[in-house]
Amino acid sequence: MALIRSIIHMLWMAITVVPYTLAIVLGSLFGARGAPLYRIARAWLALCVHSARPLLGIHYRVTGMEHLPQGEKSGAVLLCKHQSTYETFLMPAIMPHPLAYVFKKELLYVPFFGWSIGRLDMIHIDRSLRAQSFNKVVQQGKTLLAKGIWIIMFPEGTRVERGHKGQYKNGGTRLAIDTGAPVIPIAVTSAKVWPRKAFIKRPGVVDVSIGPAIPSAGRQPDELMREVEAWIEAEMRRLDPDAYPANANANANALSAPARGDSAD
Repeated sequence: MALIRSIIHMLWMAITVVPYTLAIVLGSLFGARGAPLYRIARAWLALCVHSARPLLGIHYRVTGMEHLPQGEKSGAVLLCKHQSTYETFLMPAIMPHPLAYVFKKELLYVPFFGWSIGRLDMIHIDRSLRAQSFNKVVQQGKTLLAKGIWIIMFPEGTRVERGHKGQYKNGGTRLAIDTGAPVIPIAVTSAKVWPRKAFIKRPGVVDVSIGPAIPSAGRQPDELMREVEAWIEAEMRRLDPDAYPANANANANALSAPARGDSAD
């Protein structure tokens, strides 16, 4: 049943992406820029997320929205745990500000999806040109943040398996420091229902926990990233304790301790 539901949802996304992409491409050809195109893209992403509930049995639960900066032009750099495709669709659907992803340029060549994001206010980079790529991120990031567009990055760089931790890179904290924007750490448990690189999805709840804003002024990139990493990884263990062996062992010991005491009596 899970396979059939996953096929149906994939077909739904594949079919619906076509008219939304055409709307974005045609809109850009007729001079539309910025917010109007983003709203079209966001509508499709929200459609995919919301359709996952009846088709896949997947829904989400968000805490910490009160930690997000207030104000129409308030800037932020969102640094998010990355376990599956789900959060890349979910974040624009739930955030109160438009988001700009920093992504590798190869995604521009993905049919329909890539054609759309290439016309939005996003930041695509060439990973082989690291110094030039980061300069581009800072330059475009400052422009976008000034418009009230938040920058979102996955500090581990790629999707990681449930219960695992990738290497946190300091590009996001460097950007925050260079632009003066606060950092918002975000933990996401999407791999519980939508595993990394898996086609078959399982019903369940994706928890999204938004941490308190961390000021970037006067900080060093590595030191700031260590704080972000510590918060995200601790929060992941709180949200999904069964995914982490140390947590599971500690829980098992805690549960077995009363039983040993009862038997001793």
